[in-house]
Amino acid sequence: DMLRAAVAAGTEVGKQAKDYMDSGKLVPDDVIIGVVKDRLEEDDCKSQGWLLDGFPRTQAQAKALEEAGVTADCFLFLDVPDEVLVERVVGRRTDPVTGKIYHMTFSPPEDEEVKQRLEQRSDDTEEKVKVRLEQFHKNVEAVKDSYTDIMVTINGNKAPSDVSDTIIDTIEEMTGAKAE
Repeated sequence: DMLRAAVAAGTEVGKQAKDYMDSGKLVPDDVIIGVVKDRLEEDDCKSQGWLLDGFPRTQAQAKALEEAGVTADCFLFLDVPDEVLVERVVGRRTDPVTGKIYHMTFSPPEDEEVKQRLEQRSDDTEEKVKVRLEQFHKNVEAVKDSYTDIMVTINGNKAPSDVSDTIIDTIEEMTGAKAE
């Protein structure tokens, strides 16, 4: 979301990120590290904590976070087969009016008017998702190795409510704080 906010704001880093995202590639470390560091310095992250979704994606990013003094309480790895991830991403659509996200198979809109105006993100095509997955597989073991002492693997191929419950329970267990 940090990158998408930078893209929407039209910042220089946002423009750079958009070019990579539109081609289905991962945004390079030098573009993303500064965005993340700045965001984690904001008051809400300091007072309420934070969760990084899909970051770090490379060993260099994990090292850059460590060098910046950014430490996590836990590292959650959602284990989902590639074919399931492709299906989930390719079917995702957004309502430009409300911002609500739908899935054309799992949670389609009931209203035909809403259905007609749904938009697919430019990087949510099967081809681009497969490019992202290839890059993910090249980097995942090195990232996981950076967090072995705090990593918990969660089966992400279950009902969303079950996965959510497991995530909340794990965060509470690892941090000692009530997750919301």
